[in-house]
Amino acid sequence: MHGAGGSSAIWFKQIKAYKQHFNLLLLDLRGHGKSNTMFQDVINNHYSFKMVTKDIIDVLNHLSIQSAHFVGISLGTIIIRHLAELAPERVQTMTLGGAVTRLNTRSQLLIKLGNFSKHILPYMWLYRLFAYVVMPQKSQRRQSRHLFIREAKKLCQQEFKRWFKLAADVNPIMKYFTEKELTIPTLYLMGEHDYMFIQPVKDMIKFHKNSILTKLSNCGHVCNIEQPEAFNYHSIGFIQQHSQTIR
Repeated sequence: MHGAGGSSAIWFKQIKAYKQHFNLLLLDLRGHGKSNTMFQDVINNHYSFKMVTKDIIDVLNHLSIQSAHFVGISLGTIIIRHLAELAPERVQTMTLGGAVTRLNTRSQLLIKLGNFSKHILPYMWLYRLFAYVVMPQKSQRRQSRHLFIREAKKLCQQEFKRWFKLAADVNPIMKYFTEKELTIPTLYLMGEHDYMFIQPVKDMIKFHKNSILTKLSNCGHVCNIEQPEAFNYHSIGFIQQHSQTIR
């Protein structure tokens, strides 16, 4: 499950390794990647996390997939967590990379700035701003930042605005998820330099017995791209460890 502004293309460093062990299903969220022309009939509607999550359930039903192991990055981790809330029987494990569990003060200020200026500034200016804030100027992070900016260019402006509005719902929904632990085994893979999001995860796992945190060294937010070998090693091992569990 990719993040906002991305697509299934962000998993290009996982596919070869994962294919050796698993059957893969890579999803493009509504308005992203190859799904970017499928929802013109709802062009004037607002999105919600529940609405986007139900898209995933529809795909599972269409393909007759009863349950699966879910891997996500950034905002995609919220959708996976929402799926686990709506249909826990469909989720065997959750591997949440660069997990977003709370927006800090800086993030909230950026959201307010974006909401104020989204009708004035070109949306790609806003996306580049967020990409540089979340993925600061470091040589090992340039590739992930440029990839996300490139993928975001494929979104139309109205699509970007609909997804941007979802950011305002992150803290209320994640406050509920933080307070309510599920029994589903959960692995958080976080870059040690993911300064916007790693601390809330550290705080949360102190109280969640079914969750573990693995920090990836020399790594920022988009850890599946910045440290793919470590990401693959830990995520594959975690999924295999729990693959015998029938839910």
